Amino acid sequence: MQLSDELYVFPWSSLTENNCNSFLINGPFKILIDPGHQHLFTGLRNSLDSINVRIEDIDLIIATHMHPDHIEAAQSFSSLSTMVTIHETEYRYFRQKAASFHDFTIEPDFFLTEGILKAGAVELEVIHSPGHSPGSICLYWPSHKALFAGDVIFEQGVGRTDLPGGNGEQLKKSISRLSSLNLELLLPGHGDIIRGRENIDRNFSLVENIYFGLL
Repeated sequence: MQLSDELYVFPWSSLTENNCNSFLINGPFKILIDPGHQHLFTGLRNSLDSINVRIEDIDLIIATHMHPDHIEAAQSFSSLSTMVTIHETEYRYFRQKAASFHDFTIEPDFFLTEGILKAGAVELEVIHSPGHSPGSICLYWPSHKALFAGDVIFEQGVGRTDLPGGNGEQLKKSISRLSSLNLELLLPGHGDIIRGRENIDRNFSLVENIYFGLL
């Protein structure tokens, strides 16, 4: 589904196709966010083919976190020139403290840090957003007022905190921080996209009122 001239979403619609929302920034420098599970990558590959984007065309894969349903399919790019990046805290945690959580190895080409990431003509703000996992990040695209939220916040929901490295207090702080951004698009890792500032603000309020007491 095309959201703008440069932005595509490949939503989680079937357990046989994928199980996270993947996003493509389709400019001269092509960025794929959260490619999903390896065994379901055919669905995403077919979606890319449908808009005349080959996997060889992808310049950079950004993983919002290192759970298999978001990053595992980066293995499909291992023989290509595509770069892969993730937050260093996330990488170190899952390599050193929770290695059994994965049965795959992905070596990032570089690590994300808090601040501006320049990728071609695209500028994204990397926001370290722990809670769902220790090195989870969100990406804010100021020119589109869009937030790629990973598994931090969803429509009427939040990311789990019962997986390795999860922390409810950190998740609340991350969500509160994100709520101050000037947003017109909230692009979560699962579930529906939220459009419009009023709807996004309403969702942040709902999450705070319902879930913060449970975390």
